[in-house]
Amino acid sequence: MWDYLQHLSFWDWLAFGTLLLILEVFGAGGYLLWIGIAAAATGVLAFFAPALAWTWQFLAFGILALLTVAFWWRYQHRPGAGEAASGLNRRGSELVGRQFALHDAIIGGRGKIRVGDSLWLVSGPDLPAGAQVKVTGQDGAVLLVEPA
Repeated sequence: MWDYLQHLSFWDWLAFGTLLLILEVFGAGGYLLWIGIAAAATGVLAFFAPALAWTWQFLAFGILALLTVAFWWRYQHRPGAGEAASGLNRRGSELVGRQFALHDAIIGGRGKIRVGDSLWLVSGPDLPAGAQVKVTGQDGAVLLVEPA
C-alpha cells in the first residue's frame, strides 16, 4: 500500500477526484465537491509534471483542498448572501410603499387590488373600485392600505 501511494500517476488523482464528485452527488452537501476538484487539479498538475515526487503531489493536493474549501466557505458567507431568499415567503413586504388602483371596492374593510397577474386581498377604509391606495403593511396574506 505504501509503495502504491509513493507512485501515484495523474490517472489515480483523476480517478480519486471523480470518485469524490460521484459521492458528492449522493448528498455530501458540498464538502466532497471542492476536495474532488482539488484532487482533479492535482491530477492535471501530475500530468504536466510527471516527475513530481509523491510528497509534492500530496502537498499540492492539501493546499488545493484548503484553498477550494476556503473559497467555498467565503463565497457562502459573503455579506448579503442570504438576502435574496429572506423575502421568499413574504412577497407582500415588497409591495409596501407602492400605489395601486383598487380592483374591487373596499367594503366592510376588505377589498382587492391587482398586482401584475395576481389579485391581493386588502384591508383598509371603505373606498370605491378604481381608487388609488398605498400599501402600508402586511398582515399575513392581506395587505394593509390607505387612500393615496
